[in-house]
Amino acid sequence: MTTRRIKIIGGGLAGPEAALQAAKRGCEVDLYEMRPTRSTEAHQTSDFAELVCSNSLKSESENSAPWLLKQEMRRAGSILLAEADATAVPAGHALAVDRVEFSKRVAERIAAEPRIRVHREEVTKLDEQAPDTVTILASGPLTSPALAAELQRLTGSDHLAFYDSISPIVDATTIDMSKVYFAARYDKGTADYINCPFTKEEYERFMEALTTAEAVESKDWEKFPVTGTPEKLQYFEGCLPIEETARRGRDTLRFGPMKPVGLTDPKTGRWPYAVVQLRQENLRADSYNLVGFQNHLKYGEQNRVLKLIPGLENATFLRYGQIHRNTYIHAPSLLTETLQLKAHPHIMIAGQLSGVEGYTESIASGMLAGIYAAAIANGVAPPTAPRLSANGSLTHYITHAETKKFQPANITFDLLPPLEEDLRKKIRDKKERHKIQCDRALAAWNEWLGSSL
Repeated sequence: MTTRRIKIIGGGLAGPEAALQAAKRGCEVDLYEMRPTRSTEAHQTSDFAELVCSNSLKSESENSAPWLLKQEMRRAGSILLAEADATAVPAGHALAVDRVEFSKRVAERIAAEPRIRVHREEVTKLDEQAPDTVTILASGPLTSPALAAELQRLTGSDHLAFYDSISPIVDATTIDMSKVYFAARYDKGTADYINCPFTKEEYERFMEALTTAEAVESKDWEKFPVTGTPEKLQYFEGCLPIEETARRGRDTLRFGPMKPVGLTDPKTGRWPYAVVQLRQENLRADSYNLVGFQNHLKYGEQNRVLKLIPGLENATFLRYGQIHRNTYIHAPSLLTETLQLKAHPHIMIAGQLSGVEGYTESIASGMLAGIYAAAIANGVAPPTAPRLSANGSLTHYITHAETKKFQPANITFDLLPPLEEDLRKKIRDKKERHKIQCDRALAAWNEWLGSSL
């Protein structure tokens, strides 16, 4: 019988998933979200599960690492992932969603759950002396200064911070379709992406404009949330602003977000020199986001530079790129594998604040936190996710990473236990090795589900 209530702070992705998982297991849950009472620098609404950056939950290609993570989540009954599947928009091999419908459906699931009470207020205190409550802190990368200061008081360690960026969105009706084409890379899957092809001359002109464009001046919020000390911007390598990537070399973009390989232009029968891809933003297909084009440029500069992209010369941008602070704890020194604070086990950290990076990873973290919190509330030792699984490996990374080099992580095969050396030598094909890792992960995950949940 449940003896403790569960208090969840944060209405992004991890918080609602944790709340729904705990409620499904018979727990009484209080879910706190400070918006709209207090907003953040990046959110545009007060909706649950708002997708701030892109609308993609990454690859659905079989035997890829993101696919594996989602397969495990589906088998465990992830509620937010089910809503993502229900609101999917065409995106080739990726799972992308209509972000408005997705948030709406998540809100409906929360409202329909009688065990969840929603509180629209800012939480500024964490009570480590509350044995009758299990608290999950899932307040995300834009945790309010007051709550961040409280977490610092509780953990006794400094926050680490880096800066994350948001991609622009363009009105679909203003794209010059005579200059672009639909294609899937190497013609695999459906041709859901709009491709804007560059000649070498167009690429050089674009690069010159991009690398000399004026950046946004630092604002007061671009500081560490507790100390208020201005710092050099520390970008996450997996989500660099496009202008930062461009400054690393003239061809860096052509081997990164603007790579043309496998995208044959039907007009020429060849790959273009470079390409910008546009991904459908919603079910109506009336807007598209510029894949990988997060940036930190002034809006006027973005308007000038982005209109150098073939097909976007007369485009209307519904949203320009932005940058926002992303804060996370030093998980290797603070968290157990069940996402509990080592010094205060009745307080848990989930989502991006824990050091996972990405929408899917945040939902997965919330899913595990909800499962673990329900066990704790019922006086049972939490069932740790198996190391062989993608979920277990992601949690293992954030709680066991080398402390001096700890950075947030997306799910990759590098996080999973490697195959035996003799097997790696025997099997040269990387796809076959990945399939073996996925098969092992799913087998371990199924066994865990059968014995623990």
